Amino acid sequence: MSAHTEVASIADPVFRLDDAEKAELAASAVTLAGTAPHLIDDPRWVDAARTLSSELPPRLRARLRRFTWDAGTDAMLLLRNLPQHASGEEPTTPTVAGSVQRTATVPAAALTLIGMALGEVVAFDKEKSGALVQDVVPVPGMEKFQGNAGSAKLNMHTENAFHPLRPDFVGLMCVRNDHENVAKLRVASVRRIVPLLPEPVRAVLHKPRFTIAAPASFDMPPGSEKPRGVLTGSPDDPDLTVDFSSTTALDDTAADALQLLEKAVEQTYRELLLAPGDLALVDNRMALHGRNAFQPRYDGADRWLQRIFVHIDHRRSRASRPDGGQVLQSAGPNLLNTTER
Repeated sequence: MSAHTEVASIADPVFRLDDAEKAELAASAVTLAGTAPHLIDDPRWVDAARTLSSELPPRLRARLRRFTWDAGTDAMLLLRNLPQHASGEEPTTPTVAGSVQRTATVPAAALTLIGMALGEVVAFDKEKSGALVQDVVPVPGMEKFQGNAGSAKLNMHTENAFHPLRPDFVGLMCVRNDHENVAKLRVASVRRIVPLLPEPVRAVLHKPRFTIAAPASFDMPPGSEKPRGVLTGSPDDPDLTVDFSSTTALDDTAADALQLLEKAVEQTYRELLLAPGDLALVDNRMALHGRNAFQPRYDGADRWLQRIFVHIDHRRSRASRPDGGQVLQSAGPNLLNTTER
C-alpha cells in the first residue's frame, strides 16, 4: 500500500498531510477560490465546493470518512499542514465583532472543501450574519465575553448547545496564534468523562432535569427552554450536550450531578496549541471545547481562527432552511417546532 493510500489509525487523533498532499489540496483550493463569483456564501460557489470535495487527497479523504463513522476516544481530529496564505501575503487579524469571511481565499476554500467532505457546511442566520466561514478573533472591549470575541478563559461547551439542530462537527482552523503562543484550544470527550462518573450520577444526567438557555440574538421567548438530559442516547456510549455558561439544573440533585460532570471535564480535557495550517475538527455531539485565557494586543497580528459548522444529515434541517440553502433560519417559533434529536 502506498504512502498516499495508507489508512491512518482511528486511534490517532492527529493527521498530518505530507507536502505532496498539501500541494494537491492547495491546487483544489486555488481552483475553488477562483470560481466565480468568488463569494463563499453564494450557492454556485458552495456547489463547486461540494463537487471539488470529492477530489481531496485519498489518504485525507479516507481519514475524514473514518472520522464521520467514529470520532474515536478523543472525539476530535487535528489536521496539520494545510495550505495557508502565501508568505508575505497574510492579511491582518480582524478586530470587529461579527467578523466573517465573504470573499473566497485559499485557506477558507481549503477549510470549506474539508467541511464538505464531512457533510454539509451550514450556518445560523442569527449568528455571524449567517456566514459559512466565520472569524474567531479577540475584539477590543469584549475581553471577558463568553464567546468567540473574548480572550478570557472560555468555558467548556457544546457549540449552540441549546439548539435542536446544533452542528454535528465544528471546524477551527488556525490562521495565526497569539503573540505569546499560549492560547490553547481545550477539548473534552464524553468517552473520557463518563468513566469518571458514578452510575447514579450518569442516571441523573440522562434525565430531563436541565435547561440550556439560548443567546439573546436567537430571539427565543422567555422561559421557552425545555427540560432535557445532558447525556442522551446510549447509556454505554452517550452523547453530551452542555454549556457550563448557560446550563441550569432544575433541582439540587441535578445541580450536584452537573458539578461532578464539570469536575470530570476539568480532569479529562486535552489542550491543543494550534499553529498556522492546523485544523481541529471537534465532534460536537460527543465533545466539549473551550479555551484558556490569552492577552491580545490589537495590533493586526492577534490570534485568528476560521470556523465552520457541519451537519451530516442535511435533510433534517430542511424545515429551517426555507430556500433550501445552507443557512438555518432561527426565529423562535421555528426553533420551538423543530424536533430535538
